[in-house]
Amino acid sequence: MNFVEELRWRGMLQDIMPGTEELLAKERVTAYVGFDPTADSLHIGHLCSIMILRHFQRCGHKPLALIGGATGMIGDPSGKSAERNLLDEATLRHNQECIGRQLAKFLDFDSPDSPNKAELVNNYDWMKDFTFLDFVREVGKHITVNYMMAKDSVKRRLNGEARDGLSFTEFTYQLLQGYDFLHLYETRGCRLQMGGSDQWGNITTGAELIRRTNGGEVFALTSPLITKADGGKFGKTESGNVWLDRRYTSPYKFYQFWLNVSDADAERYIKIFTSLSKEEIDALIAEHSAAPHLRLLQKKLAEEVTVMVHSREDYDAAVEASGILFGQGTGEALRKLDEDTLLAVFEGVPQYEISRDRLASGQAKAVDLLTDDAPVFASKGEMRKMVQGGGVQVNKEKLAAFDRILTTDDLLGDKYLLVQRGKKNYYLLIAK
Repeated sequence: MNFVEELRWRGMLQDIMPGTEELLAKERVTAYVGFDPTADSLHIGHLCSIMILRHFQRCGHKPLALIGGATGMIGDPSGKSAERNLLDEATLRHNQECIGRQLAKFLDFDSPDSPNKAELVNNYDWMKDFTFLDFVREVGKHITVNYMMAKDSVKRRLNGEARDGLSFTEFTYQLLQGYDFLHLYETRGCRLQMGGSDQWGNITTGAELIRRTNGGEVFALTSPLITKADGGKFGKTESGNVWLDRRYTSPYKFYQFWLNVSDADAERYIKIFTSLSKEEIDALIAEHSAAPHLRLLQKKLAEEVTVMVHSREDYDAAVEASGILFGQGTGEALRKLDEDTLLAVFEGVPQYEISRDRLASGQAKAVDLLTDDAPVFASKGEMRKMVQGGGVQVNKEKLAAFDRILTTDDLLGDKYLLVQRGKKNYYLLIAK
């Protein structure tokens, strides 16, 4: 496979240094992408860079994933209007370990005999003993301040985008990232650095540093920053980032994010965030165009990305959970949901607290519970009539008698009752 051509048709290629494609065509190349360990999970904003490394390895080349343990202590000014908080070493080490485990889902780090197995490197390992005097002598003298000031990321901050300007700490960032490229070039034969288009300035500083220190020729390639079709920021929801770690974004919410993207975004994202072939994607786009109401692109996108990031089991559970909300689920499926998924599925529905002691007494009639304790119905007469018409469900099972006794045995997860009035009206009762 031709790596550059693969990125080109997927819409993942922005800038490319002359000679890069020719180099990749004639030999196996080692390349790296950097990840900033400011949290102990990556989010979907990192997924494009991860997919670039994944395609790179699939094309026979050797990927390096660089965790910025040293640069993460400083913060990159590219695309930022304020300086980041600095993290301590213990936090960074924890974050690096977590990110390394996540990357192992996408890249092959384990094949011992593979000439292009992925490697995880940490720039803290070669920066921690580098003294300031050594750094300014060995690195700083090769790059002029004029060169550094000409970078867009620096100019924007100095021209008033940031209230507090640009600290010396951040100003040195491009030299530190440049030194990473130099170090990997000298120790691992790395000749290509890749990243988002906001990294072009930092990447070319590294290439220039290599040229000025030892005359080596290296290359660069970036991908466009992902946006939504309406110009909004990709990967952000009302509750914040969409994370790859289930502790921060449940597999159900993760699945729902992809399922709910627009048609225009689905057509772009399925190329960027999956490994499906051009033929498969072209066929899907044609099918979707013929029947857009079926949302085939969104469904396939959500399936591919959820399985890749989580698992097939998590995807199946997310689909089943979605079915519960839209009327196809069963009581058995509802009882299988964990608490986080249950609350995510029914986020936004009216919630009422009810007395646990009342349920435990064995005398809590449904008709009293759903009118006096929780105002699901305006009157007992209204509830009787709806139950007789078969329009009331408790935990996805039809309520046969309006005066049925409800007990703690009916609780989901020993805490919740899900009441459905008609086809679309849900209420969550919480026993306390």
